[in-house]
Amino acid sequence: MSIERLLNEQKAENREIVEAILADGSLPDADYTIEHHFSSTNFDRLEKAAVDAFKLGFEVNDAEEMELEDGSVIICFDAVASHKLEVELLDTACEKLLLLANKQKVDYDGWGTYFIDEDGEVRDEEEDELD
Repeated sequence: MSIERLLNEQKAENREIVEAILADGSLPDADYTIEHHFSSTNFDRLEKAAVDAFKLGFEVNDAEEMELEDGSVIICFDAVASHKLEVELLDTACEKLLLLANKQKVDYDGWGTYFIDEDGEVRDEEEDELD
């Protein structure tokens, strides 16, 4: 799939995710921790991607191994940023990170964040399931 098509799909997904989070009542003006996910079966490529993400201004988590349902193992890390949940900011970050992933031949697996309630407290699904 072309990088342009991937970017267009990611931009559409960005809009859907932001709309869903805000429709659920998450605070629109809060600063969100945005975790952009990368993975590969090749540690050296993933390490180069992590260095590039750091140079772009992202905080980079340590790489971890993850076993998939089929038993194969991938290595992954998150490139983390903190900013408003604005589609334009996400589109810009995703474009940079998709290009980075393409350059280093690793997978960009999208991004995630956490719900922020009316008190400004971060909630995640695991906490909600326990309540």
